[in-house]
Amino acid sequence: MKIENINFVYFSATHTTKNIMKHMVNQMEGNKKEYNITQYIPEVDIVMDRSDLLVVGMPVYAGRIPAITLPALGRFKGNDTPAIIVCVYGNRDYDDALLELKDVVEANGFKVVSAGAFIAQHSIFPKVGASRPDVQDMERITGFAQKSWEKIHSITDTCSLSGITPKGNHPYKVPGKLPLQPSGNKRCTACGTCVKLCPVQAIPADAPRKTDKEKCISCARCIAVCPADARHFGGLLYKVAGMKFVKAYAERKEPEFYF
Repeated sequence: MKIENINFVYFSATHTTKNIMKHMVNQMEGNKKEYNITQYIPEVDIVMDRSDLLVVGMPVYAGRIPAITLPALGRFKGNDTPAIIVCVYGNRDYDDALLELKDVVEANGFKVVSAGAFIAQHSIFPKVGASRPDVQDMERITGFAQKSWEKIHSITDTCSLSGITPKGNHPYKVPGKLPLQPSGNKRCTACGTCVKLCPVQAIPADAPRKTDKEKCISCARCIAVCPADARHFGGLLYKVAGMKFVKAYAERKEPEFYF
């Protein structure tokens, strides 16, 4: 198949998934269109045909893709259009996330050519998966992107694809509500950056050190974007949970691929 247009779509609260996606599409040739759906839902459907390619990257939250991405993902429509899907997780497990993303993409008219699960530094407990993706990870990501690109060019019709079956279960894992939310400290200058960039509007403009616990999805975006380094997870519960989490998930996980 000859690909003319590469549409890459991602949700990336802390920029890691975005960086992985950009590295991937840099291994491919074609007109590239970027869709950052971290805070954006297209107003109209974006329809693609068989000369297009969809590349989608999602972080894993509690074993699932972020629920808030579903309206945006629903705007991307295919006509047996080839797709590459990726999930990024913090060295614990990706559970049902990759399977869920495959189901969503295929329901929208795409044919999944390849799927990958990559490891990044955990956004809540950064000692887990620290400094990942590292050099070895980036080499694996490069290899995955190149092999996926070769696979796409080796097929003549996406309808002939037998499909892939990534790890995961139906019904999907039911994610619990994480009792850990970041908050601001005395370094906060009330600049409003976190208020503006929180994907679920969980930070009140008139009290930017606080966090609406009901709205917060613990994505750590406010920590990543704060220019004063004033927002963090903390407290006794966080300390205790962190010790247990680090002990349980310190062993290095490696990327997994499906073609």
